[in-house]
Amino acid sequence: MAPVTLTDIAAAARVLLALPEARRRAGMAALIARAELAARHRAATGRCHPLYGNGTLLSAALVHPGRDPARPGAPDYLACLALVTEMLCIHHTRR
Repeated sequence: MAPVTLTDIAAAARVLLALPEARRRAGMAALIARAELAARHRAATGRCHPLYGNGTLLSAALVHPGRDPARPGAPDYLACLALVTEMLCIHHTRR
């Protein structure tokens, strides 16, 4: 997966926000896996993955419906941001 930016994190959080709370952890795991798949595809072929893009978390997130937070600092959006960063930390530790 390409290096993660704040834009990647926000896009992933909006995708998670559109999911029921019970499915968010699995949803984030899927986004990471799709970004990794796209990065491997790009490295092997020199082209973007046809579904998941260029290997960034942003490009993997953009193919899924997202939801804007109700307001800045909405607790459910902050929880999604926290989950994104937590799972990215876990992912990078395991690599």
